[in-house]
Amino acid sequence: QVQLVESGGGLVQAGGSLQLSCAASGRAFSDYAMGWFRQAPGKEREFVAYIYFNGGATVYADSVKDRFTISRDNAKNMLYLQMNGLKPEDTAVYYCAARNQRIGSRWFYAYDYWGQGTQVTVSS
Repeated sequence: QVQLVESGGGLVQAGGSLQLSCAASGRAFSDYAMGWFRQAPGKEREFVAYIYFNGGATVYADSVKDRFTISRDNAKNMLYLQMNGLKPEDTAVYYCAARNQRIGSRWFYAYDYWGQGTQVTVSS
């Protein structure tokens, strides 16, 4: 099993950048695909990005494709989300998730473990 803790959220001006981190505990981290999701007030959980177990493939939601970068460092049991060109509509609680498969998924129900989330607020 895996335990996940997100960090790096905060308040940033539109057009700014922020990097989120997700620290994972568990010996099998390198066998899990990882994903980022977000949830804004009054909205359902939304897919952001996922990455294969070895970082060999990444997939992004259209809304963030040219602005966000997902990466991982299996030697450190860390997952990252670099966010550039932030917009007010990016404001949400961001969650990292682990899937007990080597390939990722854009569907939240495909993931087995979740962090508690970190708040990202983008001001105009």
